[in-house]
Parts: sequence; structure tokens; C-alpha cells
Amino acid sequence: MKFMGNKRLMVLLVGLICFFILMGLTLSGRTKFYWPEKFLKDSIAWTQSVFYRPAAGVAGFFEDVGKLKTIYDENQILKKRLTDYALATQQLNALEDQNKRYKEALEFTERQKQVSNYKYRIADVIAASPDPYNGTITVNLGEKDGIKPNMAVINVDGLLGRVLTVTEFTSNVQLLTDLSDTNNKAPAISATVKGKEYKSAEGQGSYGIIESYDKEKGLLVMNKVDQNDKLAVGDTVITSDIGKVFPSGIPVGTVVSREPGDFGITQKALIKPFADFRHIREVFIIEIPEVK
Repeated sequence: MKFMGNKRLMVLLVGLICFFILMGLTLSGRTKFYWPEKFLKDSIAWTQSVFYRPAAGVAGFFEDVGKLKTIYDENQILKKRLTDYALATQQLNALEDQNKRYKEALEFTERQKQVSNYKYRIADVIAASPDPYNGTITVNLGEKDGIKPNMAVINVDGLLGRVLTVTEFTSNVQLLTDLSDTNNKAPAISATVKGKEYKSAEGQGSYGIIESYDKEKGLLVMNKVDQNDKLAVGDTVITSDIGKVFPSGIPVGTVVSREPGDFGITQKALIKPFADFRHIREVFIIEIPEVK
């Protein structure tokens, strides 16, 4: 009986298969169908759609996930390359800037050899005051390099200040921006005018003393200018060796104004410094050869 039941089931399945094949062949070449044929065709199509749409959706999902992973990997690679390029560009710009400064420093020292017998010791700034217009900077030369207090400090533009204190390996430099009437640590700077140099023996030429820095105006104040002095707006102010602190001939700045002094006996001049005190990288410490 069991065998007969299985045999009947097999016959039924074979019959259904043949029926569907026959229907497919019959319907494939016809354009007009009877309603049972339409019903059967729609039923088959609906059944196929029930299985096809989820399967297609799942397949599309995994395909999109694969594409998303590929795009993410590509973006990571591009991001790393962009970071490497930006870092390399930054390093290149820094090296080019440093090379330019060193070239200017070399040209400066070569020019100075022609006008004086001073020795210029180049030093790197290793620390600075947070306030760009106040305080000191620290450089990487000290006692072991022959640096002493009160040595003049300059850059390729002009006078920056003087060595204030010295340790074995470093020195603190007091900038001109730290000059003030109440700062007893800041020595006055004897100054004259290029082309109108003061000659003490003859008592002629332009002369004054730079004693303070006007932080609001960003200008140096040169006092004790004689009323008959020929100093004029636009003149270049340089150091004079009368004060015995700074060597002579160091460019300081340009005269921007001249006006009566505090007591009306002498006059004062406001000077725009040549040096930029905001971005100091390298400096020169001037060593004057000892007279034997």
C-alpha cells in the first residue's frame, strides 16, 4: 500500500510538470489567452515575484555593502596620501624658509666684514616671552662660547637688544621692547644718524640717547636731541660707541617724527625699528675684538 501511495504521488508530480511545460509551450507563441490561462499565468508570475524580490534585495544589499567597503578603503588610502603630502609640503616650506634665512645671514656677515672687524656669532632662539613686545628671548650660546653680558644682539634687519644674563650653555637677551624709563636694568643706547655721525672731538653731528620704547606706538624714543641738531624725519639712526655698551654703526631704525622734549630744553625723536620683534628665529651676538 505504501508503494502504491508513493507511485501515485510520483505520477501526480510528473503530470504537473508536464502540464506546466505544455502550458509554457502553448502560451509562448500566443497573444490571446482564455481566462483560466490568464489566471494560471498571473499566479505563476506572482509566485515568482514573491521569491525573486527578496532574493534580489538581499543580493543587492550584499553588493552595496561590498561597494561601500571598497569605497571606505579607497578613502582611507587617499586620506593617508593627502596627510603625507601636506606634511611633506610643510617640511619643505620650513626647510626653504630656513635656507633663505641662513643665506641672508651669510650675506649679512659677509657685508659686515667689509665695514667692521666685529665677530658675529650666530645663535638660534630656543625660548621667547609670550608677549612679543615685552620681555626677553633665550638663545643657545653661553659662557662656553665666549658670550658675556651687555654684548649687542642683532639680526639681519637691525639692533634687537643686548645680552642680559649668561649661563654655561644659554643666554637671555633683553629686547629693545623692554626699554623703559623705570627699568634700571636697561642701559641707554647712544645713537647718531647715518651720514651725520656725531664726532665727540669736534662736538658736531647728530646725537641722542634711546632710553625707552613706546609700546602703544611701537616706536623707540630718542631723547636729549639738541635743538640745533640736523636730525630729520627719514634719517637712519645707528648706534654710537660713545655709550661704551653697544658698538658703533649698528642700524636701529628710521626717524618718523621730531618734537620738543619733556622740559623744552632738548628735543626727542620717535624711531621706527628696523627689526621685527615678533618672529625672531636666529640672531647675531656681536663680539668686539679686544684691543691689545
